[in-house]
Amino acid sequence: MSESFSKTSVHTTDTSAISDAVWEFMTSVKSVLKRNGQEEFFDAQKLTVSIRGAFEAAGMKNPKLIEKVTSQVMMRLTKQFDGHTIPTVSDIREIVAVTCIDNNLSHIAKLYAEFRSKNTAVVHAEKYGNGISVERYFTKEGVHPYDEIIWEKRDAVITNSKGAVVFEQKGVEIPSFYTQTATNIVVSKYFYGTIGKEDREFSVKQLIGRVARTVSKWGRKDGYFQTAEDAQHFEDELHHILVNQMAAFNSPVWFNVGTPRPQQCSACFINSVQDDMRSILNLCVTEATIFKGGSGAGVSLSKLRSKHEFLSGSNGKASGPVSFMKGLDAFAGVIKSGGKTRRAAKMVVLDINHPDIEEFITCKVEEEKKAWALMDAGYDGSIDGPAYASIFFQNANNSVRVNDEFMKAVEADEEWVTHEVVSGKPSLKYRARDLMNKIADAAWQCGDPGMQYDTTINAWHTSKNTDRIYASNPCSEYMFLDDSACNLASLNLMRFRKEVNGEMVFDVQAFKKANEIIITAMEILVGNSVYPTPAIEQNSFDYRPLGIGYANLGALLMSRGLAYDSDEGRNLAGAITSLQSGHAYYQSSKIAEKIGAFAGYARNAEPCIDVMRMHRDASYKLDGHGVPVDLLSESRKAWDNVVEHGSQFGLRNAQISVLAPTGTISFLMDCDTTGVEPDIALVKYKWLVGGGMLKIVNNTVPEALMRLGYSEAERKDILAFIEEYDTIEGAPHLKDAHLSVFDCAFKAAKGTRTIHYLGHVRMMAAVQPFISGAISKTVNMPHEASVEDIAEVYMTGWKLGLKAIAIYRDGSKRQQALTTSKESDAKKQNTKVAEANVETPLVVPAVSASVPTVTVSDDRKMRRRRMPDERRAITHKFQIGNHQGFITVGLYDDGTPGEVFITMSKEGSVISGLMDSFATSISIGLQYGVPLEVLVNKFVHMRFEPSGFTSNPQIRIAKSITDYMFRWLALKFLPRESQIALGIQVGEESMTEATNVGEKADVIGGVPSPRVETVLEAQPELFSVKAKDATYPLGQWAHKTLTSTFDNQSDAPACDSCGSMMVRNAACYKCLNCGATSGCS
Repeated sequence: MSESFSKTSVHTTDTSAISDAVWEFMTSVKSVLKRNGQEEFFDAQKLTVSIRGAFEAAGMKNPKLIEKVTSQVMMRLTKQFDGHTIPTVSDIREIVAVTCIDNNLSHIAKLYAEFRSKNTAVVHAEKYGNGISVERYFTKEGVHPYDEIIWEKRDAVITNSKGAVVFEQKGVEIPSFYTQTATNIVVSKYFYGTIGKEDREFSVKQLIGRVARTVSKWGRKDGYFQTAEDAQHFEDELHHILVNQMAAFNSPVWFNVGTPRPQQCSACFINSVQDDMRSILNLCVTEATIFKGGSGAGVSLSKLRSKHEFLSGSNGKASGPVSFMKGLDAFAGVIKSGGKTRRAAKMVVLDINHPDIEEFITCKVEEEKKAWALMDAGYDGSIDGPAYASIFFQNANNSVRVNDEFMKAVEADEEWVTHEVVSGKPSLKYRARDLMNKIADAAWQCGDPGMQYDTTINAWHTSKNTDRIYASNPCSEYMFLDDSACNLASLNLMRFRKEVNGEMVFDVQAFKKANEIIITAMEILVGNSVYPTPAIEQNSFDYRPLGIGYANLGALLMSRGLAYDSDEGRNLAGAITSLQSGHAYYQSSKIAEKIGAFAGYARNAEPCIDVMRMHRDASYKLDGHGVPVDLLSESRKAWDNVVEHGSQFGLRNAQISVLAPTGTISFLMDCDTTGVEPDIALVKYKWLVGGGMLKIVNNTVPEALMRLGYSEAERKDILAFIEEYDTIEGAPHLKDAHLSVFDCAFKAAKGTRTIHYLGHVRMMAAVQPFISGAISKTVNMPHEASVEDIAEVYMTGWKLGLKAIAIYRDGSKRQQALTTSKESDAKKQNTKVAEANVETPLVVPAVSASVPTVTVSDDRKMRRRRMPDERRAITHKFQIGNHQGFITVGLYDDGTPGEVFITMSKEGSVISGLMDSFATSISIGLQYGVPLEVLVNKFVHMRFEPSGFTSNPQIRIAKSITDYMFRWLALKFLPRESQIALGIQVGEESMTEATNVGEKADVIGGVPSPRVETVLEAQPELFSVKAKDATYPLGQWAHKTLTSTFDNQSDAPACDSCGSMMVRNAACYKCLNCGATSGCS
């Protein structure tokens, strides 16, 4: 407002005078900082009218009370802002709310916010002239990106673990190249509206259109573009990038942007808490608000005094931060994330010098032991069962914040002294190695606590002059100031490849252009998003942190024939990360040149540019071995540009990049791997359009084999072997030196190899110097790993310059998704044991290649079901290499096998005698009720001579006679679900044949068996049955097959949404069936 504004110019709806406090404020504060970071003249009349409007909306027209509240608001503003500090819209809103609450008028505070939204909204015209220029790269003038792709109609259907449909939307419009998995996740997770109502989205065009158009509209309004043509270029480029699965924003953007919902765009939050009760209780409210909105939050409790310190003005002692963790944990458990079934994502951090650090380290372990005792007493040990539901600290990830001084004390075996929070005086003393061993032992037992390296984190902090970094989000990739938020986006690295001279190479220029568009979009989101608290809102506007990153690194490395745990693989990953962050920061600087640096930049210019130089120095230390020349050059040039341009114009964003777990959005982009992770397995199952499942060998495998120099014939044999055995170990022609290229995060069900846990740590170290924040990644360790191994990982992470690390030892938690223990079953009084029919062998569908547990009634244990004197039989001729033989199976009247005979041609009496004896023992086992599945599981894949290629098209390679015999028996007599779970290749002909001969082959399992086909994504011509033909519906067994090709962690939880087994993904879990995640992505 102008200086000449006078009392007489103020229009009011009543005769009461505005108090002198109003005019004192109006003369001391002239402007207000809007949400987009720009200053505007403050209009006190609008504030007065809004307060009065709130009272009138409540039916209260008391002029004196209105004047009293207005005067108190103005006095508080006058006291807080002295004319030099500019208040923000959030500051004013918070002061009005507090004033109303102090006057027992909390309902007026709510009505005030609604009145402001309805009556003081400003219509923003499009602003051009000072923004950035955007050139077309992916799109053409006059051609919409949607018109360049083929669209088709599909049904999106998701079933739960029992085969029941939990989501269905028919006739949705999807790009033809999207997989059915992507279709299911996009439609079920991100389409807006209620199914069956007019507002429900039915096309990906609508989904991507509302996000791209809304972001473009906001950019036009806020002056981000030089001309209207630049704005249109940006909108078209963003459409192209998103619809072609080249990039994706974090889930809240897809949930909210362009809908009537509040425009929350951030998935990651960091809260603060002070050492007083009001602040602690306020933290409960803030966390609950964030969880309810579907996001996650972290906090450091290091500012809370320890239980060894006295309360203020009292002889009593404080209860300490761990005690308050119980209450916060309980709220998180009650308030499911997003108001749905997903659990809240939460991080708690405590400094290593806090006097309560030992209690914090062991708090989860002590609670875990209670759960074990309950499980031993017969209580349900599943993640939602009473054993774990009744203990504390199950809703948060815990991390210890260590500094270099502590880690050096561990190395030197020195004493470590903690200090009181309030006075800073020395408190409890420990041997540093004892604390480290306690950390490692606790992590060995339950996976927590992780470790955050405080000295490294704050050395790379761009806003040191504002405050230190104290905490992180739940997955540990976002590390910044307290009371801040970050919106994330990830690029799909496999979409940035082009063919050059018959070889797929990384497209550096396309990657740069996509980063420019996505960073600009993310920056626009900051100023138009809503935030859970005024403090978080203000810091978001003042520092504007972003979290760009990528997914599909593991797939990219394998496709190039590079091992994940190799110097060449790490070099390539480092160069890509350097290019992404460097070019994104350069784009941020170009935006700052046009519309200004972030508000906190002036205060932090020196540390900001210093950190940019640190990134640049790291880029020049990159080892170029295995890195394309253009990529290496551009990855260094990007940082040169940032330092030069940023020094002159500043940066628009205090942080630019993180490496997030990319859980659900990785399915949206059809990524084979998430974040910085390697692939989980070479063979997976995918949903088919129209229903059914498809077993595929990753399409990166044939690319890798080709790049490694294998001939077409050799590739065909290797791929056939993988398709047959679900592993590449033992494949013909494959050189031992190349095995590491195909190592995965999990061991193949029938293999022995996996990436060593230190290989994961080294990959993190290769990319960390080029990331603003940190890396969300859990180092998965085998069950047999020791406490010393875990301590070694924590020490190695520190030495290699990581900011944070978390480990998870397989089986460390005793959560049971499925009960497999006879002992625990017997202790459950309510468990009913199904008695098997004497006339039919009991068949238990196997969940994995492990031996299934079979419980039978006492009268079955010693009863033999003899074969009838006259019975039907099948005789099967086979050939393994140059050896021929015959298998004869005698059948009961119901078509199930009861005896087996084996005859080998041209073999001596010793071999024939051994095979006869073996067949007799198998026959007796069958007649005494041993399930055929147990025998198959035990004897398939046994390796001895004779072995080799066979004459059976359904069993291409046999490792031995017993391997062949039991795979053939499985194909003949086991239901389809058991064949899949046991890893037996299923073909159309074999199942038809089994049904014709046995009549009851599909009846044994109790339900008709669906059909599953196996093909190679890259080379479908190798197989006679096409994927599109495999459209039979699936029952509950299908969900078990999603993880049947690899050894999933034994204590992985079931998905809250559909019941399928989840897979570890960074610090969280993801569901391969419905795309749900347990974290905040």
